[in-house]
Amino acid sequence: MSKLLLIDDDVELANMLKEFLTQEGFTVTTAHDGLTGEQYVLAGKFDLVILDVMMPGQDGLQTLRNVRQHSDIPVLMLTAKDDNEGRIEGLEGGADDYVQKPCLPRELVARIRAILRRQTSDTPKGNDIVVGQLVVSSERRKVFWVDKPIVFTSTEFSLIEILAKHAGTIVSKEDLSVKALGRPLVKYDRSIDVHLSSIRQKISEVSGGVNVIQTIYRVGYQLVRE
Repeated sequence: MSKLLLIDDDVELANMLKEFLTQEGFTVTTAHDGLTGEQYVLAGKFDLVILDVMMPGQDGLQTLRNVRQHSDIPVLMLTAKDDNEGRIEGLEGGADDYVQKPCLPRELVARIRAILRRQTSDTPKGNDIVVGQLVVSSERRKVFWVDKPIVFTSTEFSLIEILAKHAGTIVSKEDLSVKALGRPLVKYDRSIDVHLSSIRQKISEVSGGVNVIQTIYRVGYQLVRE
């Protein structure tokens, strides 16, 4: 049974979502401020965090930044409907995905299960995928530049794994969204672009500035074979 941590200052909403998620088979703990939620996360007892952006005091974005310094636990952000900047900032800060508030509980459950499926992916075990200096280990869900580890979030790993499996060919953003996020790409959705930007930056930091991911304008991305 997956253990979820729901961090939201809206006590009534949090309790409603907790009840629904419990009925769906999850074990749910709630926290109603960023500092308390951060302490719970760092205790390391959860499989996924649902994190509201708009909270008084330490908001969700700062909580995410603090958590990412110590943990790669999957994080699903709850964002306001028109908060485009918050969504982008959350993804850039290491969130795996987001859901707009108010949300349908069933949509929230679908997003949670999509992320958790990636954590327990049934990708066939076997040899690592090697593309030039980049090594992607599906079995360990780890990525290396030669022998230097690169720390990716769960969603970032899924994206680079997909690109590595199709190295040298273009993968559309629609396909990346369905396979990595578990949902179709929607209008004005920049999630894939933001995640790929983060992946590029992380690879560049350990490779000395090498860019191995090519953007195909209005089409998608490809991992370049050297």
